[in-house]
Amino acid sequence: MNWNQALSDYQMYLQIERGLSQNSIVNYSDDVKSFQLFLEERKLDDNPINCSRERVQEFIYETAKKLSPHTQARRIAGLRSFFDYLIFESYRKTNPTDLIETPKLGRKLPDVLSLKEIDVLMDAIDLGHPQGQRNRAILETLYGSGLRVSELTQLSLSNLFFKEGLIRVTGKGNKQRLVPMGTQSKKYLNFYINDIRNHQKIDPQSQDLVFLNRNGKGMTRQMVFTVIKTLVKQTSIHKQIGPHSFRHSFATHLLENGADLRTIQVLMGHESITTTEVYTHLDSLHLKKVMEKFHPRNIS
Repeated sequence: MNWNQALSDYQMYLQIERGLSQNSIVNYSDDVKSFQLFLEERKLDDNPINCSRERVQEFIYETAKKLSPHTQARRIAGLRSFFDYLIFESYRKTNPTDLIETPKLGRKLPDVLSLKEIDVLMDAIDLGHPQGQRNRAILETLYGSGLRVSELTQLSLSNLFFKEGLIRVTGKGNKQRLVPMGTQSKKYLNFYINDIRNHQKIDPQSQDLVFLNRNGKGMTRQMVFTVIKTLVKQTSIHKQIGPHSFRHSFATHLLENGADLRTIQVLMGHESITTTEVYTHLDSLHLKKVMEKFHPRNIS
């Protein structure tokens, strides 16, 4: 078995058996391709079946000099998944990554927008611009329902339930969940769909997609990033802001206002409650600031 054939079969497994998104499949594939390129550049004839732990360690050591700890950890995890697949298919008996230690990673708390900053960004949108109403609907949906950017770009008209005020979201692993629309996102989605989108010439393959670019085709993740980055430049906000910032803010503000962690987990589509627990750390910072500001012993 050569690397190209093994990678092609692995990609099919990730898509059909694990139900991963195209973006995740590309990331997993890139980790394997990086190792394959490493072997080719050194004219090494290791194949997926006979590749040794020492060879993988050599690859990790060589590339570690150029990569951040987070990227190193992801690459090791990607290779581990690939070799686990080969074991699953009985091509190998052992995984050469099993004894390789991943870098210790600290948990990075994400940047969160305050309510004032969210208002500032919303106000920066020029609603008179041809894409203004669409951009407002995008931001309101990201913040109002806590969607991932991939969930937003794949959102379909048939999954919007205005009467019930719900959105059916297809998340990681093709798992679906229902999330509330939010008053503002409902308002701006309704206006964008009925007054803007309805008057566009729409590409036949994008008929059911909610958010379209100026050519009537579905938006990419990068387009959404660009919309937000452009808006941030028009404001005095100096945080690193992207689509995920609205998702983080959604969860953090819910927690600050009394929502329980289990409810937030369901709304966010987190498979494990431990993923959601990062927001308890964010909330602790919020509580600390409140106490420092209002506790009588802290007031000079």
